[in-house]
Amino acid sequence: MWKWFLAVLALMAALCGGGAYWIYSSGKFEEIRRQFVPGAKPVTVRVEKVTRGDLVRTVSAPGLTEPKTKVAISAQVSARIIAIPFREGQDVKAGDVLVRLDARDLAANLDSAKAQLKSEQARLEGARASLSTAESELVRRRNLHETNDISKAALDTAQEQYLRAESTKNMAEFAIEIARANIQRAEKDLDNAVIKAPFDGTIVKLNAEVGELVVVGTLNNAASVIMEMADLSVMLIKAKVDEANVAPVKPGQSARVFFNAFDDETFDARVERVRLQRQQDRDGTSYFETELLVQVPPGRRLMWGLTANCDIEVERIRDAVRVPSQAILDRPVDELPASIRNSSPNVDHNKKFARVVYGVENGKAVTIPVSIGPSDLTHTVILAGLEADQEIVTGPFKQLVGMREAQVITPETAQTPTPPPAATAQAGNSPTG
Repeated sequence: MWKWFLAVLALMAALCGGGAYWIYSSGKFEEIRRQFVPGAKPVTVRVEKVTRGDLVRTVSAPGLTEPKTKVAISAQVSARIIAIPFREGQDVKAGDVLVRLDARDLAANLDSAKAQLKSEQARLEGARASLSTAESELVRRRNLHETNDISKAALDTAQEQYLRAESTKNMAEFAIEIARANIQRAEKDLDNAVIKAPFDGTIVKLNAEVGELVVVGTLNNAASVIMEMADLSVMLIKAKVDEANVAPVKPGQSARVFFNAFDDETFDARVERVRLQRQQDRDGTSYFETELLVQVPPGRRLMWGLTANCDIEVERIRDAVRVPSQAILDRPVDELPASIRNSSPNVDHNKKFARVVYGVENGKAVTIPVSIGPSDLTHTVILAGLEADQEIVTGPFKQLVGMREAQVITPETAQTPTPPPAATAQAGNSPTG
């Protein structure tokens, strides 16, 4: 019985050994090993060289154009419009007549003020004559009183008449000053019947027509706005910078502006002011209004109210080591190879995860812990761990997620893509509503 059992075992051992030898000698062993050993099966990946270049951090914000210099033209006197020489959209020069008002009533007011002045001047002459008479009478009675020829009451009466005459003369002088002020006001009102352009600009809105009556504004009623004009050669963008991104935005920073109205065209701009009070949009988001001065090219005119998207440059890192952002992965510190975990200065043992990229060495992936700096949607600055021209795995992302130490890899191509001149980090807002 035992002999049969031993014979069967020997036969099975011979068959297994022969099968193993056949698998190994026929090349099937490597294929089977790749199927069952992690990392042994080659994966096709994209391999690129680490590059140096500039990385620009920007804050993105939507906004609307608005002239830096704009004014609402309204009347300073109540009168009827008799002429509007310019129409909406026309350019004007400083001093050009924009509106003429009916000045007949204003001219009559001026004539009345001048006549009133003459009347007050005549009254002053009479007051001066009365004062002179009262003064002479006072002197005469004072002399008579000294010789006891008149009573003290008669002297007091003369004194009162003199003071009354002097007061009348003073009132006449004040009345003349008032009459002159009335003339000045009437002359100014007459001048205001002709409204002139305060600066070179464009009529952007016309609210009135010839024949309409314009009124002067009061505390409770706004004045009649006849037209609005603006200098469209100097334009601002009032951008809405999200409160989460406003901290690095400062006056003087440069920006690039894109308008929906101008495809594939970029305008330069500069931050003029960041308002200090938070505002709330209609959708409930909070923002800080930021004014940017747009550099308008010669011959180009921007309209008021154009939708714009602004990329404000808040930081520029020059000649930095950088890699595509998706090449950087988070790996649990405990899962890193012990030799790397214990020797790399870029592994923080107080944290659960470490940032790594995968280098290429002898056809296999090598785990490289890195320290990173600013990043954007395309590139990330490497502060430590990599050098320029070092080969790393950059994709596809599906393969990167499952990448492990010593993974056998097959590069897609040996070509190194030409890096862009500068990567741009963006923090943005939603489009203007």
